[in-house]
Amino acid sequence: MQSVIDAERFGSLIRAERKAQRLTQEELAGLTGVGVRFVRELEAGKPSCQIGRALQVAAALGLTVSVGSGRERAP
Repeated sequence: MQSVIDAERFGSLIRAERKAQRLTQEELAGLTGVGVRFVRELEAGKPSCQIGRALQVAAALGLTVSVGSGRERAP
């Protein structure tokens, strides 16, 4: 599992998975019901991308997103 600390890292993970699945940005947009522009901005790490749509794209690629608290980590 990889940690995501900012929009840029999340976008790079989305891009890497899309390419691993040999999908174009256009194909991914069509599969997820978002626009190509949104996919481009998400992959570029645009911080103002809508979280709901970003999670929709991640799910379509088979990626899971989890959130943990730093308080949960053992010292």
